Amino acid sequence: MRYIIIGSGAAGIAAAESIRSRDVAGEIIIMTEDLHGYYSRPGLAYFLTGELPEKALFPFQKSDFDRLKIKLTIGKALRIDPANHALIFYPGNQPKEATINYDRLLIANGASAVSSDTPGANLEGVFKLDNLADAHLIRSLTRKGKIGVVVGGGITALELVEALIAQKVKVHYLLRGDRYWNNVLDEKESHIVEERLREHGVTIHYKSELAEIQGKKDHVSAVLLKDGNKIPCDLVGIAIGVRPRTELAKSAGISCDRGILVNEQLQTTVQNIYAAGDCAQVYDPILKKNVVDSLWSPAREQGRVAGLNMTGESCIYVKATSFNVTRLAELTTTIIGNVGGGKDDDLVGIARGDSETWRQLPDAISAQSNFDINHIRLMVGDKYLLGAIVMGDQTLSFPLEQIITQRIDITPIRDQLLAPGVKFGDLIIDFYTKLQYQSVN
Repeated sequence: MRYIIIGSGAAGIAAAESIRSRDVAGEIIIMTEDLHGYYSRPGLAYFLTGELPEKALFPFQKSDFDRLKIKLTIGKALRIDPANHALIFYPGNQPKEATINYDRLLIANGASAVSSDTPGANLEGVFKLDNLADAHLIRSLTRKGKIGVVVGGGITALELVEALIAQKVKVHYLLRGDRYWNNVLDEKESHIVEERLREHGVTIHYKSELAEIQGKKDHVSAVLLKDGNKIPCDLVGIAIGVRPRTELAKSAGISCDRGILVNEQLQTTVQNIYAAGDCAQVYDPILKKNVVDSLWSPAREQGRVAGLNMTGESCIYVKATSFNVTRLAELTTTIIGNVGGGKDDDLVGIARGDSETWRQLPDAISAQSNFDINHIRLMVGDKYLLGAIVMGDQTLSFPLEQIITQRIDITPIRDQLLAPGVKFGDLIIDFYTKLQYQSVN
């Protein structure tokens, strides 16, 4: 049996490990365009700030691929021929087509950073953060760059801002709206992030959009905004979203929407072809529709399930409650479940900040404290906690993740949670500790 996996990211590697756990003799080939192979994409932000050396980005060594008998091949997938179970590709850097046959194929080639169509976006000094090669380019550009402009409203944009700050670059940050990441954070949380950026010398421009990137001698010299203002600069970072890579699937007749459509077993609409990770649009049993989920942990789980099914097992992918640990303006932030800004009559949002300091949970794992800012917001349903944001001290992250993901009935403490002025940090810790005690007795 020959398994071909297109893409060397989290989903592809997890699929390969999963396949090998069930099929010790099958041939596993991972084909990737990325010359660096498999590395931690979430770690790129920490590499850019100098907190991680490059070697720390690589969780797999050659010995790991050898142990699992996985062949990592550099090549560009061009077309899939489902009728003949064939993949047409460019081997290495050679623009000469080659063909390889497969028994099972997984498309796990991820998503690409959306390119800007702003005039001047092709000038030297304009960059994105899609892969390790981009990170190398950014570090090279910041050795000479003095003033940078960053465009975008999510996590990657903030990673670019922090990368420039770390390299002593003066940063102008453009936001289309009136605050940072307003579809996830509430107004207070946005302002916490913005104030911390200002403390690092960042100038934030609200309700601002690029009209043109101007240059001299093919290098960035300034940006012109739609309101007519002009910002002299020599670096421009673009982080305006990602787009699942669906071209390969579409050309093979596979059904696609925003991403590659798959069923609960990660199968596409073409037999023996699967998809997982950022390129896949998977079924969400809560929303009852297919969604794209661009996070590391779901990508690994999708890859694991796809790999099992490729070996002939029947395994269902169940989309877990979203869980993301990130860093916003050097503030560790955990986002769990439903925390968006949309209105829902069944949800009550409550928040606590620096006025409350919660005591340490005795067995909290990876708890972080001593932050100068601590903030928690809970989304409280009739019987369950549906979401939470934890900024700063992470003592409550693990208990909240367990309470939310396991849909633990909070009816016994709901009224207390909603009571004015209650120290809900201690309330949650006590509630969770009692649950643990009951589970072992």
